[in-house]
Amino acid sequence: MLSRVASSIYWMTRYIERAENIARFISVNLNLTLDFPAEASRQWQPIIMATGDHQLFEKKHGTEYSARNVIHFLALDQEYSNSIISCLRAARENARSVREIISSEMWEQVNRYYLELKQAGTTDYASRNPHKFFKIIIMRGHMFTGLLYSTMSHGEAFQFALTGLLLERADKTSRILDVKYFMLLPQAGEINTPYDSIQWAAVLKSASALEMYRKRFHRIIPRHVCDFLIFDGEFPRSIRYCLKMGEQSLHKVSGTPVGMVSNPAEKALGRLCADLDYSDIDETISMGMHEYLDDLQTKINVVGGCIHDAFFKVATVPDNGGAAQ
Repeated sequence: MLSRVASSIYWMTRYIERAENIARFISVNLNLTLDFPAEASRQWQPIIMATGDHQLFEKKHGTEYSARNVIHFLALDQEYSNSIISCLRAARENARSVREIISSEMWEQVNRYYLELKQAGTTDYASRNPHKFFKIIIMRGHMFTGLLYSTMSHGEAFQFALTGLLLERADKTSRILDVKYFMLLPQAGEINTPYDSIQWAAVLKSASALEMYRKRFHRIIPRHVCDFLIFDGEFPRSIRYCLKMGEQSLHKVSGTPVGMVSNPAEKALGRLCADLDYSDIDETISMGMHEYLDDLQTKINVVGGCIHDAFFKVATVPDNGGAAQ
């Protein structure tokens, strides 16, 4: 497979997953502002902080982290490269360039997805009915993932698509946790209060994990929430599950058995998965949850860089001055 094609497929699914997760952040936060309207002013800044783009936000909107400004920046700002509309535009362009590889249903879905959102932004639908708007975005993401699994042959191209999706999902799950644990509740007096429980339930909802969590743990306990979203080996949005499945997809691309490595990407991802296999929630908390998650995000970014270098980077041919080969 051409590196250009592999890169387009990988980034197509990363951008789709990124758009869906941003919609999840905003949707859950909207519900929190309904539960605690008096706290609405402090609910929106942490979402921007989690993206790492707070400086860009403040260049555009100053320090006014209002719901309207944050929603527009994260959802509809055409100049912000990680907004939902920008992610879908990039996903559509990547999908368009590999239309002969992906299924026609996948292309039609991502094309319709982008055009509908563009029209919604033009009519300011996000401001008038934000709950429905972001619910639609989340469901469109689910539909695209379903089409990926059910209409595309599970060969090399599919494995690149799945690797991109899973890495992005692991990264966003870590950021959901980081927002809650480090930024959302700076007052120690709010810990273990009803307010705290509702916030942790919101974290689980952000990952569509509330029902599965309750089936296992019943009561919402912060330690158990973190354990479930980081280390659970069966829940499809836990960090460990995503990275383990991503590792398998990467090995299916290269043909190298799991447990062996043939390139730096497999080595970096294998080491990260091993760290998760031999860590537990007590060790993580003693290290510091924010510090652990921050380090985890850095390692996921390193894996992404290694994948680019191993599979997408075009090797340059050295100039030998025109000498015969």
